[in-house]
Amino acid sequence: MSTAVQALTDGWVVAQRNLIKIKRVPEVLVFVLISPIMFVLLFAFVFGGAIDPPGSVNYKEWLIAGIFAQTVVFGATFTGAGLAEDMQKGIIDRFRSLPMSGSAVLVGRTTSDVVYNILSLIIMALTGLLVGWRIREGIVDAILGFALLLLFAYAVSWVMAFVGMLVPSVEVINNASFIVIMPLTFVSNAFVPTESFDGVLRTIVEWNPVSTLTQSSRELFGNTGGFSPTDAWSMQNPVLYTLIWVAIILVVFAPLAVRQYRLTTSK
Repeated sequence: MSTAVQALTDGWVVAQRNLIKIKRVPEVLVFVLISPIMFVLLFAFVFGGAIDPPGSVNYKEWLIAGIFAQTVVFGATFTGAGLAEDMQKGIIDRFRSLPMSGSAVLVGRTTSDVVYNILSLIIMALTGLLVGWRIREGIVDAILGFALLLLFAYAVSWVMAFVGMLVPSVEVINNASFIVIMPLTFVSNAFVPTESFDGVLRTIVEWNPVSTLTQSSRELFGNTGGFSPTDAWSMQNPVLYTLIWVAIILVVFAPLAVRQYRLTTSK
């Protein structure tokens, strides 16, 4: 069996092991699904009357793409937390003793977290429909929008995998990821229009990959209200710019994560 095929095969076994936790510890899934519902309802009804989005679209409809982007990025942190927990409990040492691919643990961990994000997107989409969100483009564009969200989250999960093997505990990875991801999602156009930012901060928002992920989703779902984004190249080509970031993250952090895993398990 080739190295790549073995990594995928063993990785799927590890992914199944991670997904079994849903059945054995359903509380994990409950909290995963409650969070996106809370954000949709909070921003739609608490801030919905105070924020006026550009174009002719209403805020509740304009908001959902931003909630999607924020939730899948936060969902990627489960990879780091899961690896940190396995290292604390010695499960990684057990994996090391088995005849399996060296990258299977990482492949399985990142794959299982895609399933969590799919469930979150389904719940958010249903909640969004209840509060007034609608898909204005065709079903193909909508599927591409969801696929882009999942692809970006998958790339970020490799960053979290790398970080998860560097920190000593689950608490540290949760706090560290919150400190990084919270400003990354809020200093973006996920919840407020780009035009509400000025100067250097506006430039940061325009080139923030979370902003282009959100803009891509709005365009693919047809939630722009006919409003054109700013003149920045990143906002004029949000799908391409987001895919460039996905490629960069995977090329840099996937090898780093695999290398760090091998260093950790060789000690």
